[in-house]
Amino acid sequence: MQISVSGHHIQITQSIEAYIHKKLGRLERHFQPILSSQVIITVDKNTQKAESRVHISGTEVFAEAESDNLYTSIDQMAKKLDRKIVEIKRKLVSRRQTQTAITEPNTATD
Repeated sequence: MQISVSGHHIQITQSIEAYIHKKLGRLERHFQPILSSQVIITVDKNTQKAESRVHISGTEVFAEAESDNLYTSIDQMAKKLDRKIVEIKRKLVSRRQTQTAITEPNTATD
């Protein structure tokens, strides 16, 4: 997965970027064909904001989180993305199961 990290009013250090790669790398456990991800870190006075847009085959997932601590914001954002990706995968699996149940031919012979 390709992850691009950018910052507004903040210098992105190697430790911040490594932490983001670690957290977003866990998303591949749930949904394998994750194409890319864009993360934007913003600092406004006492508020640290992390937002991410993840490109999955067929759709795009967006999540954002704010808190006083940058690492807490990244954790909350990663949890939101995780929940959304699990929900998308659940919908795809249930849709496939209903389609195969409907399209199975009746193999009874006369």
